[in-house]
This record gives sequence, C-alpha cells and structure tokens, in this order.
Amino acid sequence: MKVGFIGMGIMGRPMALNLLQGGHEVTVWARRAESMQPLLDAGAKAAASPAGVAAAVEVVISMVADAPDVRQVMLGESGVSSSVSLNKVAQGGLVAVDMSTILPAAARQMAIELQALGVDFLDAPVSGGEVGAIAGTLSIMVGGSEAAFAKARPAFECMGKNIVHVGDSGAGQVAKAANQIVTGVGVLTVAEALNFAAKNGVDPAKVREALLGGFAYSKILENHGQRMLDRNFKPGFKSWMHQKDMNIVMQSAHQLGLCLPATAAAAQMFNAMVGSGLGEEDSIAMLKLLERLSGGEG
Repeated sequence: MKVGFIGMGIMGRPMALNLLQGGHEVTVWARRAESMQPLLDAGAKAAASPAGVAAAVEVVISMVADAPDVRQVMLGESGVSSSVSLNKVAQGGLVAVDMSTILPAAARQMAIELQALGVDFLDAPVSGGEVGAIAGTLSIMVGGSEAAFAKARPAFECMGKNIVHVGDSGAGQVAKAANQIVTGVGVLTVAEALNFAAKNGVDPAKVREALLGGFAYSKILENHGQRMLDRNFKPGFKSWMHQKDMNIVMQSAHQLGLCLPATAAAAQMFNAMVGSGLGEEDSIAMLKLLERLSGGEG
C-alpha cells in the first residue's frame, strides 16, 4: 500500500520506519528536512509539502505536536486537503489519519471539514511511547468510519499490536484522554509512593518489589517505577507533552462540566514540572519534583 507520513519527531520517525519494514511504499514530509534523512536512507520518498505526500498515496498519516499543527498539515495552505483535486486516489477515497493527541472536539471538526472535501478522516492517537514506537507495539485507539478503519488497518498493524476501533470521529481521542488520566495520575502516585518510602528510611526498591505482588501492581509501577529507581529520566515521553495532554483532558472536562479531582491534581503537578525546568525530561521525572518539594535536591 502507498502510505504517507507527516512528522518525523521522536514518535513519527520510528513509526514511519516500521511502515517501510512492513513492505509499504512510504512518502514522507517534515518541517526540518534533515529529520527525514533516516527514512530516505531506508528507502522512503520525500515530498515537498503535505499536499505532495497526499497526492502520492492512499493513506496519509500525521504525527505532530498539537491541534493547530494537525489543522495546518491537513487543512492549511499546501496541506493534505489542497491535494484532493490532484489526487486520483483521493477521488476514490483518500484516508487521512492523525495519530497525534489533540482535543476530541478538534478531531471531530476536522473530520467534518475533510469529509466535505471527500477525504475520510481517522483520529488514531497512540500509547506506548518511544519504546513502543520503535518496537511496533503501540496501542492505537481509532475514531472514524468502519470503512476508513479497514483501509488503514494494514498500516496500523505495522505500528501497533493493540488496535481498537473505538467509535465515531473523536472517539479515539476520548480513549487517549482516558489513557492519559490513568497514566498521568499513575506516574504521580508511583512517584509519591517511592518518595514516601525513601523519606521513611526504607529501601524504595524493596517497597516496589512488595507492591508488585499485590493489588497495587500496575505497568506503571513495574516499568516506570524501575526507571525511577534507576533514575533513568531520558525522555521517551517528555513532561511538557504530558502537560499538554492533561490540559486536553481538563479542557474537555470543563466543556462537559465534569469533576476530575485526581486528574486536576496531576495536571497541576505536570504544570509545576514544566515551570521548574523539567519539561524536557521524561514524565517520570515527577519523582525529582517531589524530592525537591520534600526538601531534597531532586
């Protein structure tokens, strides 16, 4: 299948490489030309714009920072939508997929605007971080039509293992927001637990080992907890990105009048991480923030 990929960041580059390794013909574009080079070296083709990518493919995927960026590559000047009149494939059903994390309402609005131009749109955010992107084991949560999902599925299968068509447009983003509630609050609670143990003079590694055998077990305790103990704060998912995602959750909650007290507390902590200079570190650097707040150096 001919697949386009827009965005060669920490997640996008390995995801696009997995598409190549899966046997797809891949055309790429990124704002920084040098970030495309690993893909070109692996056999991808380069386009001069998002429109150029879309004109050459059946499925075009974006993986960028936030809703304004998605709108620009999808509906802006030289965006995916401007290629429709040139794209014979599009006239037969181009599928545009955004795998970024954005507001559900923004995804729904873009789906409406693209559908009016004859382009099917899927919101398909992912979970699994850089490790999952490299390994091709991401969880992919998809909103949009069944037909568009079926067309894009072969591409999804190169990038992820847990692929769920959640519902109509925006449903994928709702699922991702729920995921970020669980992971954001989870990172905070694990960091609190390990800091609590250390401040009580007890080996946090032994406490974690004990907790893994009971109802406190979670993937976050297992994986991120070990990374906290190793003090491995190399970013797989930067704190400023988690801050952005928690803000998406809180914006949606505000629109719906929802009470999300634990999420609100976690969101404030991610705000504090960015404000204290930890924004470029992994979200598990939450432990460092708590150590600072508890009188340590962090």
